[in-house]
Formats: sequence, C-alpha cells, structure tokens
Amino acid sequence: MSLPREDRLKALGLWPVWRLRDASQTASLATPAEAVATDIGDSWDALRSAVQSCTRCELSKTRTQGVFGVGDIAADWMIIGEAPGADEDRLGEPFVGQAGKLLDAMLAALGLKRGEDVYIANVLKSRPPGNRDPKPEEVQACLPYLLRQIDLIRPKLILAMGRFAAQSLLVTDTSIARMRGRLHEYHGVPLIVTYHPAYRLRNPADKAKSWEDLCLARQTMARLKDPGLS
Repeated sequence: MSLPREDRLKALGLWPVWRLRDASQTASLATPAEAVATDIGDSWDALRSAVQSCTRCELSKTRTQGVFGVGDIAADWMIIGEAPGADEDRLGEPFVGQAGKLLDAMLAALGLKRGEDVYIANVLKSRPPGNRDPKPEEVQACLPYLLRQIDLIRPKLILAMGRFAAQSLLVTDTSIARMRGRLHEYHGVPLIVTYHPAYRLRNPADKAKSWEDLCLARQTMARLKDPGLS
C-alpha cells in the first residue's frame, strides 16, 4: 500500500519541510494557476506554443521571444531561475553566457549535464526591461506555465537559484541566507535554495556556501532515489 506523501518524506528523513509563513498567500498564488490550467494545453508542444504566443502581461510587448526552458522533459532534477536576461531573450534559452557556463560547472559537480536528466527553466518566461525585478502581476501571469512544466516533467527535486526565484516560489520575503540549508517544498516537490550563478560571479567568496547547497541537493536526491540510505 502506498504511504501518504508526508509519511514517505518522514521515512526519508526529509520531514518536516520548511513551511510558508502565511498559507493564505499560497492560496492566492495557486488559484490563478489553477484557473487558467485548461487554457495552456496538456501537451508539451501546446505548452511551448502557449508561452511563445502569451500576452498575459505587459512583458509580451518588450520581449524578443518567450524563453520556455531547455533540457530533459523526463528529468529527475529541475533548475528554476529568476527571469531571462538579454542573452536569454536573444537566444531563447535560459542560463546562457557566463552565468550559464558556471551553472554547467555546478551541474557537472552533481554528475549532471545540461540536457541530460535535468530541466532548466525560469519563473518568468519573458525578460523584464533592463533586467529589473519582475512585478507581482508578471509572476502571477507566468506561474501557470511553470506549474504545468512541473506537472509534465514530474521532477524528484527542484533547485531554486537566486533570491527572486526562491522568494517567488515560496511566497516569502525571507532572505536567501535564511532559506538556504534546509528542505522546502513547491507544488508537492522537495525544493532546495541556492545562489544564482550570476550572484556567484559577483561574489566568489560565497563559493563554499554554494557548494554546501549542492551537497545538500545531492544527498537529498540520493535519499529520494534510495529510501534505505541514512
């Protein structure tokens, strides 16, 4: 007989997960995502097409193209960043340029390779002008696409990269320093918070902290795959 999710996570040593401070905030985010779920398609191709043609917020007027995501659509790992930058907007792929190279190195440290057993996406699918922080209504407009990606991929673990991605997904204003080092949950999937590669490039002194996060992610994935591990 299948155990409830909470009991399974307890058996893995992954419970309790860190809870959101205000459950009403979670409901306010979940409702619009559920409300438009039937409008964005059930297949991967339909979802990609919906992102490319989306006009749900003002960013559709300034972007070059929607940045859907890249990688293995049956991945165990899912990387979620903040929003496309100029290079991503131009090329249509998340995490490119120097930050993308650092992400690839981080994935290699986990025994992963871009396109193989990992899927990479952003909270926002369109670039905010000047790389400003996204507005709440822009996050609301994009969340249904991310939720559907998670539904279709069914990852075992999410790695949220950067303050904005972590705060948006967990609906909190808690600092990334306080969110690190513990297991969270998003949309029923275990989630770990770490620094964005772009931040790492600006702050090389935090390399050790980032490595701690990757070790936690690797250990968590190992326990998810083999509950018998201590």
